[in-house]
Amino acid sequence: MIIAFFLLWGRANAQFEGAKIDSWLSENTAEMGGRSILLVWQNGHIVYSHAVNDMNRRQKFIDKMIARRQGKTADLDDFTPTSRIPVASCSKWFSAALVMTFIDEGKLKLSDTVGKYLPVLSRHGKGNITVSECLSHLTAIKAPDLKESLKDMKQVSSMDEAIEQIAAMPMEGKPGKVFRYSNVGLQIAGAVLEKISGKSFETLFAERIAQPLQMKNTDFGNGKVALPAGGAYSTPEDYLDFLVMILNKGVFNNKRILSETSVAQMQLNRCTPNVKIAYAPAEAGTFGYGYGEWVMDEKTVTSPGLFGSFPWVNNDKKYAAFMMTYYIKSAGRHERYTELKSLVDEASTR
Repeated sequence: MIIAFFLLWGRANAQFEGAKIDSWLSENTAEMGGRSILLVWQNGHIVYSHAVNDMNRRQKFIDKMIARRQGKTADLDDFTPTSRIPVASCSKWFSAALVMTFIDEGKLKLSDTVGKYLPVLSRHGKGNITVSECLSHLTAIKAPDLKESLKDMKQVSSMDEAIEQIAAMPMEGKPGKVFRYSNVGLQIAGAVLEKISGKSFETLFAERIAQPLQMKNTDFGNGKVALPAGGAYSTPEDYLDFLVMILNKGVFNNKRILSETSVAQMQLNRCTPNVKIAYAPAEAGTFGYGYGEWVMDEKTVTSPGLFGSFPWVNNDKKYAAFMMTYYIKSAGRHERYTELKSLVDEASTR
């Protein structure tokens, strides 16, 4: 079943031609967990909103089994703008933005070394890692793969314990010279924010990002320890509000959330030729990396998640978009992301 709708709080843009995108979603959703929704914002309003539900019997069975293990009832309904699911590494963009609010206020510097705030890292030879390197996966800490790391972090009972665990990990080079996509850098950055502010990461995110952006259904859960690199839950409409702020160079509803300089810093590719790529997920292809976000090309930034959700901002075409999906199989994602972006680029007008 295919459902298309336009949100009441935005008028349809007759110049946005979405027919090819409709077809693409119909053709690809079966390979993306069986459900998808795509929202596109441009020129002050939603110009495209379309959902597809093409779940097969096996996908429904798996969703029911996962829900049963969690003591829940499986939700097999169509995704809507208010559907709330874990967004995995899409969280990284949120967390990097939160760190940048402290940079804007002068409470933290990108050049600050983390040992200044977390002495346990200094005791393990990691105190010279900078905040900038934490945000760009350039810590040179040889972390376990993402799934294993996330599983380990869910077992810890405090932020201090999480940092002690990271402190014990081996190094694989000089900070700033090795790129390894992992959870550790943003976990360290989150711990630094807690030390500076005396507040929990979840509270800081709510106060500085979620509430100002009216993201009423977005948070980092209620676990013992916040997971800045992958622990957020969000909805399509909430995430799109965040992306609109990024597109508008830090401003949302006439209120400044981030400085224009910070937004630009986040989008600067730090995977320069002198950086060794120790690990990057296949779906990233040849993308560069800034702070909490991949640099798809000169004008486009993104932060896809493990479960397939795909947020992006095109600064050239002046639009923001978010596709929500929920599946694990990553084969073909890079090609799908670039193809979908091209179709939305084509449909967009300025």
